[in-house]
Amino acid sequence: MTVSNTYSIEDYLNLSEKELDERITKARKSLDQRLLILGHHYQQDDVIKFADFRGDSLKLSQEAAKSAREFIVFCGVHFMAETADIVTGDNQKVILPDLTAGCSMADMADLYRVEKAWKEIANVAGEENVLPVTYINSSADLKAFCGKKGGAICTSSSAEKIMRWALGEREKVFFFPDEHLGRNSAIRSGIPEDEIILWHRDAPMGGNSEAEIKKAKVILWDGFCSVHMLFLPKHIEYFREKYPGVNIIVHPECRREVVELSDLCGSTEYIIKTVKAAPAGTVWAIGTEINLVNRLRKEQPDKTIFFLSTTVCLCSTMYRIDPQHLCWVLENLVEGNVVNRITVPEEEKRWAKIALERMLAL
Repeated sequence: MTVSNTYSIEDYLNLSEKELDERITKARKSLDQRLLILGHHYQQDDVIKFADFRGDSLKLSQEAAKSAREFIVFCGVHFMAETADIVTGDNQKVILPDLTAGCSMADMADLYRVEKAWKEIANVAGEENVLPVTYINSSADLKAFCGKKGGAICTSSSAEKIMRWALGEREKVFFFPDEHLGRNSAIRSGIPEDEIILWHRDAPMGGNSEAEIKKAKVILWDGFCSVHMLFLPKHIEYFREKYPGVNIIVHPECRREVVELSDLCGSTEYIIKTVKAAPAGTVWAIGTEINLVNRLRKEQPDKTIFFLSTTVCLCSTMYRIDPQHLCWVLENLVEGNVVNRITVPEEEKRWAKIALERMLAL
């Protein structure tokens, strides 16, 4: 296709909200059935309002795979766009409006350090006795690593099931990158806390002795989500004291003591479905990203909904996807210019898909 014009992001930075809305709407209409816009639950309202589908990262990728749309514009973060590229067809192009929209948790585990840790664990415990599991919030090369080593991917909703499966396959599970999802899933799977160890990514042997590694059933990478680390037991105490009868629901990326004090714990989809199904007049304090909480508050006016903290913390990398970048990529597509395409190498894609299929098979 001949490119008739190429737009620069600088051309969009000073556009008004009204002009951006009009131009995005016009570009969507022009691209019509060639375009699919995906919006993650944590995305801001002035972007997600243009999404054809809302959801968590895997659900959105699956919607992309089911569609025949040529252009998949993923309003999320980098690992999500990679996952979409892994599951979509060769004729589909996945686009991330801003390439700087990453994930701090995903960035805490890179292939070099994970492979180094794997070798150290294998030298003590034997590679045949350890199974790697990566949270979907990770890079494509780590998903591929798990595929090659017989492991699997998990989501926040499937983590406990995958943990139980993995422990049925091997003596030990090496779980990355989120310590807290791993710990919560392991404890729910019946693993004693003294058989769970933390692997400090920059310390020799992860800061553990050979005896500790040999005893451990679950080895957790020391990664975390900065948003979910915001929630503390004192916040739960505050809401229970101020609003007797309040329902506390949190994401499993929260630290263990927060999960234990909460009434309910589950994925973003679980949180949304639970609150929507709740009786009118109920009171909720929700421990997850604030854009999702605020959107639920607007969409469920018959309930009282609070953000479970006195301090606000946005997912700053998700927030980098804005109307300016969305408009920029769409108008470039109209002109035949594909910008910010996310492409996972074929070998990585093949092994990552195997790891994903192991999860879906369960």
